[in-house]
Amino acid sequence: MKIGVPKEIKPQENRIGLTPESVKLLVSEGNEILIENNGGYEAGFYNDQYKKAGAKIVEKAEDIFNEAEIIVKVKEPLSNEVKMIRENQIIFTYLHLAAAKDLTQGLIDSKSICIAYETVTDNNGRLPLLAPMSAVAGRMSVQAGAHCLEKNQKGRGLLLGGAPGVEPGNVVILGGGVVGENAAVIATGMRAKVNIVDKSEARLKELKEIFGDKIIPNLSDKTDLDKLISECDLLVGGVLIPGAEAPKLITKQMIKKMKRGSVIVDVAIDQGGCVETSKPTTHADPTYIVDDVVHYCVANMPGGVPRTSTLALNKATLPFLAKLAKDGYKKALKDDTNFMEGLNVCGGDVTYKAVADAFGYNYVSPDKVIN
Repeated sequence: MKIGVPKEIKPQENRIGLTPESVKLLVSEGNEILIENNGGYEAGFYNDQYKKAGAKIVEKAEDIFNEAEIIVKVKEPLSNEVKMIRENQIIFTYLHLAAAKDLTQGLIDSKSICIAYETVTDNNGRLPLLAPMSAVAGRMSVQAGAHCLEKNQKGRGLLLGGAPGVEPGNVVILGGGVVGENAAVIATGMRAKVNIVDKSEARLKELKEIFGDKIIPNLSDKTDLDKLISECDLLVGGVLIPGAEAPKLITKQMIKKMKRGSVIVDVAIDQGGCVETSKPTTHADPTYIVDDVVHYCVANMPGGVPRTSTLALNKATLPFLAKLAKDGYKKALKDDTNFMEGLNVCGGDVTYKAVADAFGYNYVSPDKVIN
């Protein structure tokens, strides 16, 4: 199979779809790999490393899209990339379609086969290809939030971990999943006061077993969220409904009650955000202020640490890509119902229900289009 890896063109996105080690394995299995010139440079992966692994370096993205049967990316295709996608070409990347109608329509029109990392499941209903980037984003969320609390970043002028004789900052984490757990790792490490809000009593019990008295678990339907939000210094939004738009749990009215200079990091922004006042930002211009509250809503947070992120992502995605290349998409998906969950758009049909529901498209079951 001919696999193409274009350079990411989203602003400040420095990850790349494959590492040289991944290329080496795929080439050993008989695949041809095309890497765009200097595509991995900013993540610390160089052309000569890819060549040594057996890849061919290609000057232009257009040539990769023209030649490759499978396109492997990290972020969703931007509009000029969508124009290059061919009918029956396999696109394997993060898509987050429920928050992107124009992209969804573009992929429908292309009649390509679009498999989203973020909706592939495992036998326990978890999201193994989303998890590594959720872990990175969760850890970065507190790091970024602590920075934003500094006065020269227009924050409260507060050190999250406090100081001798001075109380630490108050962190509220919405969602106890992978993002929430990893945010708590850093927040507790900084010695902040940490509240985690989740709807699952069982999950909160697990987190309590992990962190002990370093966290305060809050069951969402028994918690005064208004009060919790008004008292916090840093709010981390880590709520996820797989493949669907994030629910807006934090309203404009709640924001008005927050302390001046407090910070919101909305990790759910890829799926539309869980805060009513959130809008996507970039690493170059990461924050804005609403009602004296600093909002950090970078839509590709792990892109800020591209080497760590690329390595973590490849560990998760490589076995699935190898299956796709070896068996073709029909057999690979038919043989693995968890992998089938990743199919979002196929041959002009929307095959993921949450995406169809988000925009009123007709939903077609994936097993009906894979025959």
